[in-house]
Amino acid sequence: MSKRAFIIVLDSMGIGYEPDADKFGDVGANTLASIRKSKYFSCPNLEQLGLFNIDGVECGIDNPCASIARLQERSMGKDTTIGHWEIAGIVSNKPLPTYPNGFPKEIIQEFEKKTGKRALCNKTYSGTEVIKDYGREQVETGNLIVYTSADSVFQIAAHEDVIPVPELYKYCEIARDMLSVGRIIARPFKGEWPYERTANRHDFSLEPPKTTMLDLLKKANFDTLSVGKIYDIFAGKSISELNRTQSNTHGMEVTLKMADRNFEGLCFINLVDFDMKYGHRNDIDGYAKAMSEFDTWLPSFLNKMRKDDILIITADHGCDPGFIQSTDHSREYVPMIITGDKIKPFNLGTRLGFCDISATVLDYFNVDQETTEGVSFLSSVV
Repeated sequence: MSKRAFIIVLDSMGIGYEPDADKFGDVGANTLASIRKSKYFSCPNLEQLGLFNIDGVECGIDNPCASIARLQERSMGKDTTIGHWEIAGIVSNKPLPTYPNGFPKEIIQEFEKKTGKRALCNKTYSGTEVIKDYGREQVETGNLIVYTSADSVFQIAAHEDVIPVPELYKYCEIARDMLSVGRIIARPFKGEWPYERTANRHDFSLEPPKTTMLDLLKKANFDTLSVGKIYDIFAGKSISELNRTQSNTHGMEVTLKMADRNFEGLCFINLVDFDMKYGHRNDIDGYAKAMSEFDTWLPSFLNKMRKDDILIITADHGCDPGFIQSTDHSREYVPMIITGDKIKPFNLGTRLGFCDISATVLDYFNVDQETTEGVSFLSSVV
């Protein structure tokens, strides 16, 4: 029977601020604690696996059925790109560049010259608010809304009826060639004011600067399948199959189909709605409902797992919807839950590095981790 590993990233599902959170302005952040206060939060299946038995998370049960750990980030950052790269074995000692005061005049001028479009806004902004405040002008002029956040991103928003999606993507590619930020993000919107964002978001990421778990698996002739924005985060490098998704619900549907397929290797999944739709909008109830939906879906996936399969559930950073000081990502520990027929229940405590996931997956497939970071915990859980 072929070996298969599934990694599901609950995008931004942090479980408490890290010791260096003061450097990031995130002391007090705790995504899981915030959403557990909602009347819509119900996660009995994650509870049985051991989510609430993880270090620092209260109200665990006796005898959880999976192995668990609390992972502390080693990289200097708290964004999607850095978090996923670390999960895949890269520790980033320097943060990617950010522009809290907007992009320098020379960058904007070069972008305008190359696109033939004027840049509107050029500030740190909420993605939903920016189209309320600048959307009408964008529609009237055909220019481009350019904005950023606390993350290393250059975001471009435009109405799909004014700037067709393929054209918007071309402008993003121009920006990608210009900048060293983590991601250039296309943010199309539609309809009448106050407008709504569409599912045609697309991230143009930097290629990982070092060898990743994906590179090593592909080199060893294992399948590397992606669901959601994983392909974008790794700039497509060493990913053998792309499966785009439009929502968490769609992502879970695709993941179930992947569980029915015969492949040997890794299926890497990102469920982005937690972060994009709820964390950044300080929507506690929405986040809680999304977690409850995932929990309800989980048994259907577990029932499809084969005897040699492993499932790892984790996150890439926090985005506490109850942290009223900010709508940005938060520097938090993340959960690690690993389960499968051959995985015994064990509490691994707190481990330094999301990259231990990479080391463990490579160990599972008997692939040498070469220059990737991390320490495998496989021998402790089988």
